[in-house]
Amino acid sequence: MGDLNEARILIVDDELANVRLLERLLQQTGYRNLVTTTDPRQVRGLYDELHPDLILLDLMMPHLDGVAVMGELAIPAEAYVPILVLTADVTMAAKQRALAAGAKDFLTKPFDRIEVLLRIKNLLDTRFLYLELERQNR
Repeated sequence: MGDLNEARILIVDDELANVRLLERLLQQTGYRNLVTTTDPRQVRGLYDELHPDLILLDLMMPHLDGVAVMGELAIPAEAYVPILVLTADVTMAAKQRALAAGAKDFLTKPFDRIEVLLRIKNLLDTRFLYLELERQNR
């Protein structure tokens, strides 16, 4: 099983304060491999370079919104790279758009620290189980 603390996490939010908050929260929890950007146009390149285990993605951003970013990444379902969408938009339509575009889960801002860490841990656990099964099948 992968070590959760080694998980590669990509944080994408156009608000630097939000990025810093998530970064601090994750570092305090022991996550070490964090890459962040406030420019959604950089996500494709970072994704190809980093091969993240999890992406924390803001939904409402200038240039490219979270749905457009997910469309650009076009992660195949069988790859299981979970995207956790963070959004201030609490409408059902926003949630449906995010899930339809490929998000595995979402949290509305402002989020609860415990909840965000729990969701991250659960998604990473699933990802590592998935990678382990893949390895065994090979």
